Amino acid sequence: MTSFHIITIFPEALEGYFDSSILKRARESKLIKIKFHNPRDFAKDKHRTTDDKPFGGGPGMVMKVEPIVKTIESILKAKRSLNPKNTKIIFFSPAGKQFTQKLAKNFAKKYDNLILVCGRYEGIDARVEKVIKNLKFKIENLSVGPFVLTGGELPAAIIIDAVSRHIPGVLGKKESLEDERGIGIPVYTRPEVFEYPPPRRGKKSKKYRVPKTLMTGHHKKIEEWRKNRAK
Repeated sequence: MTSFHIITIFPEALEGYFDSSILKRARESKLIKIKFHNPRDFAKDKHRTTDDKPFGGGPGMVMKVEPIVKTIESILKAKRSLNPKNTKIIFFSPAGKQFTQKLAKNFAKKYDNLILVCGRYEGIDARVEKVIKNLKFKIENLSVGPFVLTGGELPAAIIIDAVSRHIPGVLGKKESLEDERGIGIPVYTRPEVFEYPPPRRGKKSKKYRVPKTLMTGHHKKIEEWRKNRAK
């Protein structure tokens, strides 16, 4: 079973997504485990503060080092099976390495535990990464695209979704993976003919048909048709 540990001060932002559809079934079948860890639980003051003003001045706030480090530490202590070989800790940054389908497949195959640290505001105190490196765990700074988001929760959801698809049993059939059948292939379902706008007296409508090849039942021709349209 692959375990995903999400460090976030807004767990409610993701709970609904992971509790629906394919990922919900994968969790119920114990193919994957998704657990939230809130740094506020490790803040010292009564307000559970996890951010402060940046040294050197500037706009915005920075997530404090201690709550994040203690959260990571609690995960490592609770999961005695965690070790540097089967665990990767992920940070998110627009300047990070581009996350790809190849990486998703590699993560699913290589790691039993992924710890995803969701930053907020102006980012996370840089000393967090230094502490983790001293603990001998692997860190990966990843980007899900050439843009800036308000936090790491959406990138975390993207990575968990993409990685989970490569875990045997999550999709049910291996052929459901796009890299097994090709990416970007047009797909169709009933009705065979769709008219739009709907036929009305005195108004013309256009008929949109399913490609004839897909209606032939000729498996070799269908596979060739799909192969020619894969990206």
